[in-house]
Amino acid sequence: MPLYVRDETVNDLAVKLAGLTGQNKTAAVKAALEDAIERQASQKTLAQRVAAIQGAARQRGLRPDGFDDKPLMDDLSGGL
Repeated sequence: MPLYVRDETVNDLAVKLAGLTGQNKTAAVKAALEDAIERQASQKTLAQRVAAIQGAARQRGLRPDGFDDKPLMDDLSGGL
């Protein structure tokens, strides 16, 4: 099924990309969409990124000390 885009800005971007890559507009748009899909699919989730940071912290010997920081933070903020 064909894709019809009626936005001149999108058309201009497709023409510009086609010129930069030496492709026709269809090939340039296809390559750009494939690249965007690949980038999105390969991105780690927030949970994965946080887990990696926590793992790196553990490897460096940083461990939770059980200290509740809330009273300290409340005091430092003037009780806000």
